[in-house]
Amino acid sequence: MKNYKFLAVMFALLVLILAACGAEDETKKDSSTTDEKATEETNGAEETSVYPLTIAQPEGYAEVTLEEKPEKVVVFDFGFLDTLDALGVDVTAVPQANVPSYLDKYADEAAYENAGGLKEPDFEAIAAMDPDVIFISGRQGDAYEELSKIANTVFVGVDTTDYMNSFKANTELAGKIFEKEAEATAALEEIDAKIAEVTEKTTGMEEKALVVLANEGELSAYGAGSRFGVIHDVYGFPQADEAIEASTHGQSVAYEYVLEKNPDILFVVDRDAVVSKGESGTKKAVENEIVNKTNAAKNGKIVYLDPEIWYLAGGGIESEKAKVDSVLEALK
Repeated sequence: MKNYKFLAVMFALLVLILAACGAEDETKKDSSTTDEKATEETNGAEETSVYPLTIAQPEGYAEVTLEEKPEKVVVFDFGFLDTLDALGVDVTAVPQANVPSYLDKYADEAAYENAGGLKEPDFEAIAAMDPDVIFISGRQGDAYEELSKIANTVFVGVDTTDYMNSFKANTELAGKIFEKEAEATAALEEIDAKIAEVTEKTTGMEEKALVVLANEGELSAYGAGSRFGVIHDVYGFPQADEAIEASTHGQSVAYEYVLEKNPDILFVVDRDAVVSKGESGTKKAVENEIVNKTNAAKNGKIVYLDPEIWYLAGGGIESEKAKVDSVLEALK
């Protein structure tokens, strides 16, 4: 009887030991499976990398292939600089003499290097930086060949004939290059919401608008498909003159032309304020006895658009938000 009890106890202990061993094996198996899954996920992340990244370019600019995410970045286009800044991307150098005030941190010579002038890049200084990529637009067109000898040079100028799609493509490109795609998407959605707020007000609008650039007392008019045509093409303001020649530099017009077209809203971009970086005489020149006879003047609808946003740095995330805000103000 005693032997029987002893054997029963030993059998029970053996069962417990085997069960414990089995549990340990399962734990090791689960751990191994988890490690393998983590490794697969890591490898999967590596496989979904956008690099090497090939970037198609407009006619006249060679296709560019970036092998890895750029670290040293030179930016000449202020709209694209605006976008990179909004996305939290580090920049190495910019043309510091012309930086818009809302991006003035980039004028700090202790924090950023100087890439030269907007139309006269400092090739020697840029070469010494050994950049991974250089971003340019139309103002640097003549310098493209020389810059492309230094580093991969990417054209990010906005196409005024297809403004919003062009701007969005640049923003998405910035997000892809610098692995900020989610941030870029969120920014574009915010801008779309703002634009929808404008178009809700301009749909069916009877008042007509005219956009002019003031430069040393002279005027240039801009219509749909032109440099500032976004006011008509995207925001939906009816044109006071639908026959304006679409161009980057605008159609040269006289003050009598403004009176003849008699806009209900006159948008003015003051180039002098950007060039002189000081007091401008544009307001006095524009609001003369001729223009003051227009509906725009009589109704207090001569709207001066921020020239740094509209002339220097359009096509950036923050500048596009500011543009929408400025036209919303005009609709109040």
